[in-house]
This record gives sequence, C-alpha cells and structure tokens, in this order.
Amino acid sequence: MTTVFTVVLMITSALMILMVLLHKGRGGGLSDMFGGGVSSSLGGSSIAERNLDRLTVGLGVIWFACVIALGLLLAYP
Repeated sequence: MTTVFTVVLMITSALMILMVLLHKGRGGGLSDMFGGGVSSSLGGSSIAERNLDRLTVGLGVIWFACVIALGLLLAYP
C-alpha cells in the first residue's frame, strides 16, 4: 500500500512543479518564456488561468492527502 502512495506522491509532485511554473507571473518569469505573454492578449485567457488554478489546487489536495496517508502508514506499521 505504501508503494502505491509513494508512486502517486512522486507523480503529483512532478505535476505540481509543472503547474506552478505554468502560472502567469506578476513580473514575468518562466510563464512568459513559454509564450505566456502572447496568450495573455488573446480573449479567454482568464478562463484558462482560472482552470489552471483549479487544477493546481486539486493536485495540491491529492498531494497533501498522499503525504498524510504515507505518514500514518509509516507511523503505525
């Protein structure tokens, strides 16, 4: 069971890094390097940003649940 949670934790950790880097920066950054400045002039970019926020929060909840589950599984063998 701990193997499953460990694999899910590693996958969600990598995806969280990717999601955070994709967010629009306030003063530029990695999101502008990959075309963030171009997509901000298009209509509907606020919807995409809102969906990205929701995805990031959802992934964060899954990541946090895996951390708690692994902590409980390893504390009480």
